[in-house]
Amino acid sequence: MARARTIVQYATPRRGVPHPRSIRRWTQAALCAERRRDGDLTVRFVGAREGRALNRRWRGRDYATNVLSFPGDSADDAVAWLGDIVLCVPVILAEARDQHKPAAAHYAHMVVHGVLHLLGYDHLRTAEAALMERREISILRSLGYPDPYGTG
Repeated sequence: MARARTIVQYATPRRGVPHPRSIRRWTQAALCAERRRDGDLTVRFVGAREGRALNRRWRGRDYATNVLSFPGDSADDAVAWLGDIVLCVPVILAEARDQHKPAAAHYAHMVVHGVLHLLGYDHLRTAEAALMERREISILRSLGYPDPYGTG
């Protein structure tokens, strides 16, 4: 089975933003936990302006949010395109500070969260949210990070 490829893009200054090596480790952990080893994806780091514009355009919400996921449609491609994950740096850093978490732990959580969205997970209903949270907790623990929800 082919190995997934993660393309990392920085549309914001890189200070305080994880290195591509970390991003790839986090995406691989999420994909392997879901027994998914093939397919490519992009993780893009953006500022508040781009984050807000994307959230407004695609979700109808006029504010920057921490993570947006855009699942791919690769039925005709030779290599599966899993999709794109957009991480809004100022929102993630503010959340980490407000939640008294290390920024790296929160970035890892948002990357794992985004990958799970690309793989079909959602959190619109209580049961779906509980399942997604359990998967996130398990994957993050395998990476050495604590439960991001503080549930155990």
